Amino acid sequence: MAKAKKPEKKPAKTVAATPAKKPVTATEEPMHGHVSEEYNASKIQVLEGLEAVRKRPGMYIGSTDLPGLHHMVYEVVDNCIDEAMAGHCDTIEVEISKGNIISVSDNGRGIPVDIHPKVGVSTVEVVLTKLHAGGKFGDGAYKVSGGLHGVGVSVVNALSEWVEVDVHRDGKQHHIAFNRGKTRAPLKAKGPSKKRGTTVTFLADSQIFDTLEYRYDTLSSRLRELAFLNKNVKITIRDTREKEVKEHVFQYKGGIVEFVKMLTEKKNPLQKKPIYAIQQKDGIQVELAIEYCDTYSEQIFTFANAIHTREGGTHLEGFRTALTRALNEYKKKLGYDKKVEEPLTGDDVREGLVLVLSILIPNPQFEGQTKMKLGNGEVKGIVTSVVYEKLCEYFEENPQDAKRVIEKCMQAALARIAARKAKELVRRKSALEGAGLPGKLADCSAREPKDCELFIVEGDSAGGSAKQGRNRHFQAILPLKGKITNVEKTKLDKILGDGEVAALISAIGCGIGAEFNIDKLRYHKIVIMTDADVDGAHIQTLLLTFFFRHMPLLIEKGGLYIARPPLYLVSHGKEKFYAYSDQEKDKIIKGFKAESKYVIQRYKGLGEMNPEQLWETTMDPARRVLMQVSVDDAVIADETFIILMGDEVEPRRRFIEDNAKKVEELDL
Repeated sequence: MAKAKKPEKKPAKTVAATPAKKPVTATEEPMHGHVSEEYNASKIQVLEGLEAVRKRPGMYIGSTDLPGLHHMVYEVVDNCIDEAMAGHCDTIEVEISKGNIISVSDNGRGIPVDIHPKVGVSTVEVVLTKLHAGGKFGDGAYKVSGGLHGVGVSVVNALSEWVEVDVHRDGKQHHIAFNRGKTRAPLKAKGPSKKRGTTVTFLADSQIFDTLEYRYDTLSSRLRELAFLNKNVKITIRDTREKEVKEHVFQYKGGIVEFVKMLTEKKNPLQKKPIYAIQQKDGIQVELAIEYCDTYSEQIFTFANAIHTREGGTHLEGFRTALTRALNEYKKKLGYDKKVEEPLTGDDVREGLVLVLSILIPNPQFEGQTKMKLGNGEVKGIVTSVVYEKLCEYFEENPQDAKRVIEKCMQAALARIAARKAKELVRRKSALEGAGLPGKLADCSAREPKDCELFIVEGDSAGGSAKQGRNRHFQAILPLKGKITNVEKTKLDKILGDGEVAALISAIGCGIGAEFNIDKLRYHKIVIMTDADVDGAHIQTLLLTFFFRHMPLLIEKGGLYIARPPLYLVSHGKEKFYAYSDQEKDKIIKGFKAESKYVIQRYKGLGEMNPEQLWETTMDPARRVLMQVSVDDAVIADETFIILMGDEVEPRRRFIEDNAKKVEELDL
């Protein structure tokens, strides 16, 4: 499920409220006028070797926070997967040990250890110290590979405090070591070995990364995906940082069909078994598994050469074109055009869809080193052709399943048409295009989204305090009345008919569904701020469900937060102390002298705080506590939302019984 981290720290003691002021900015110098220093060749910096990587790490791994840290592991694992896809490896092991040391092993051929003819040092040293060096270019060692630039393992070397590599090859074990990208101990044969393969062990550099604390669930989720995508390859992850060792072993004979079955396990599939197809065309292999369920949201996983393309790309565009075309033609063939005259749209045919799409391509073109989106133009037509052909075959051979799928899509179409026509409902187009901001929104004066924050506040009372206490320059307030619709068990037309949801969509500005555009986001930090009670927790959960189902990219980009107001105000003379838990309150009290008098105020709602208190405890960036919402494992998160927010009561009851003993701070 969605988890949270605390990126901002609070002081234990707060004496006085800080007035809401415009943030101080440095005075900017004009870009014209006298230049005091000479601009000549001496001012041009030349970065050699891996220095450029250390200077600009974000260009190579995306960021230096948690996603970038985990990307380091993925780069090493991807090399093992390349060996597996080439048919030379069937076992991969990843271990996180104390001190956040990572070790990745495979039983592949082992990185070559002979002297490279052009560079004059061992090939393994070349691979670890030179950018764009690897077996993935031209007529290299891999026909299909996840690597784009050949910079993966060398970048890991550059951004690690140290790296050690052991190669088992040709009956010997070879060892080489590096410090921050530079060779510490050259390649040396350590002795005979009956094993084969490569082990890369590294410690990410604390000078580069904001944190070195790996999330087991995040890594485990990625390794499970890789096991699904590579039939029969055994992938193990082990975490030995704590006394209680965590371990998972992933191995799937059914490949992506098993992936889809796992995704639909808690749902109600409309088919007897998933649609599965695999075909090669013009050197590109297309593999997909599809299953429709009676849910209202889609769940899509796309991959190119085992790389998870979270933002889709040309392969997903090709699939969507084929799916819409095939279903519209089958609808016409069944004579259903009389029931729904309009053609089925992309939104109609994707409602309830669960898809895993994987392609293998010799020369992938990704957008950026983090490979979030596939850009190969030729892929779209090939995927469209293969998928359309296979879907038509399936519909002919499985008429009953096909009929259930068509009827599901037609229900979605009828709801869409009803939403458009009904005057009392919020029209889909206007809600998505955000024609005018909601009247209840108290917007900020700043216009750069990166500088702006939106607080979604429970109730008019707290909304009033927040509007008075905020910094008007960069903080906007949107009060919500009551509880929004539970989007987990509601069609989109009914969701858009909820005035509070419509106001939320308009305020955020980027739309939902197929029209969602993260570039139109009006605030780069969206904060859910609710009371510290059961109702507040319920509202928070409803909002999290909405964002997870309809704006998942907002969560992926790290733009969603939960405010954590204090539970207690402890007054001691003229001093004020805010406590965010019972333990913190007790610790504050223990710090007073025995004869001291103090007063404890328990906050049950945001409305109990005056504007000054709300600012200094919950909204002031210098002192507030925010929890950033993230999804370590999208599959588990999806399953949890289905259990907690779906129609089925029995799974929810079992979940509550199983987890009741883990509850802390029950009144939060």
